Amino acid sequence: MSLFGPVRAPGWPAVLADGPVLLRPYRRSDAAAWSEVRRANRAWLAPWESSLPGSWDELNSPAAFRWVHRDQRRSAREGEGMPFAVCLREGDRDRLVGHINVGSIVRRAFCSGYVGYWVDARVAGQGVIPTALALAVDHAFGQGGLHRVEVNIRPENRPSRRVVEKLGFREEAYHVRYMHIDGAWRDHIGYAMTSEEIAAEGGLLARWHRVRANAR
Repeated sequence: MSLFGPVRAPGWPAVLADGPVLLRPYRRSDAAAWSEVRRANRAWLAPWESSLPGSWDELNSPAAFRWVHRDQRRSAREGEGMPFAVCLREGDRDRLVGHINVGSIVRRAFCSGYVGYWVDARVAGQGVIPTALALAVDHAFGQGGLHRVEVNIRPENRPSRRVVEKLGFREEAYHVRYMHIDGAWRDHIGYAMTSEEIAAEGGLLARWHRVRANAR
């Protein structure tokens, strides 16, 4: 605690939006919605997530969310992460449909972070996560003060790879046995982007809007 009030990490907290897609900090009241989405998407999400002890239902219960929420708030306060609930705006309410986090942030001469995300299969393919990723990256490069972001994805995860490839992330590395996922050490492909690569285009969201317009 500062003598002048709570210490705020660069770029946090924040609310970001584009069309129906809304990124906001999690709330304690999100527990039931988060648990419902996670439990409904076990087959869709489990093959790509870190191996943790416990059943899927236990790890994704409303009670488990309280631990997740505390950990996210700690990392955000300490400037190590920018965790967002990915929501769709429906009138004056929003519906939680996913998650995105700029995490493992290191500042000083590095100014870099890693991005992870997931989305409800029921809205996959509708441009929700590419929009969310573009919003998060633009914010990380702007108010968040970062210079570089990385995304590491298993080679078999074609939907997730399509997200970063559509946005123009560079494929720059192949990480052998990089992370323990779904019961084994799995290879990952490393993608990255620096702020200079999108500055002339007005940001990643502007690039994504052009990609979508050209695809119509």
